[in-house]
Amino acid sequence: MTSPHAAGPGPRHRRPEGVGDVTVEALGALSKALETTERARGALYTFHQLTGTADLQLDDAVRLLREAGHGEEADRVEREILGRNVIPGHWTFQIVEAYDRTYYRPFAATERQLTDDLADGRPHLFEAELKESRRTHGHPDHTARPEGG
Repeated sequence: MTSPHAAGPGPRHRRPEGVGDVTVEALGALSKALETTERARGALYTFHQLTGTADLQLDDAVRLLREAGHGEEADRVEREILGRNVIPGHWTFQIVEAYDRTYYRPFAATERQLTDDLADGRPHLFEAELKESRRTHGHPDHTARPEGG
C-alpha cells in the first residue's frame, strides 16, 4: 500500500478542473514576481534598519569628538547629519510605509485575488506541478507532500 504523502500533490496544490496550462503559468509568473517584491521589501527594511542604526551610532561619534576636544566638528555632525532626512521630507520609516501602502499591499492583494478567482484560491500550482514532474516516485526523499499532509 502506498502512503498518502507519496500519492501526488494534495488537494490544495491540485489544479482545479478547467484551469488551463497558460493560466497556471501566468499565476506562477505572478507569484514569482510577488516573491521578488518580497525580497525587495526585505531589502527596504534592511535599508531602514541600517540607516536607523547608523543614525543612533552618530551619538557615539558626537560624544567622542567632544571628548577629543573637537566641539565644532561634533556640532557639525549633529547639525548636518544626525536626524537628517534620507530623501526630502522622509525618514526611512516613511519610505517603508509609502512602499507598503502604494505598491506592496496592492500587489499582494491582486496576486491573492487572481489566485482566488482563477484557481479556486490554490497557491503555487505551477511549482506543485513542476515538483510532481521532477520527483522520483517511490523514493523516500521525493515524496509529493509532507507526512500527514
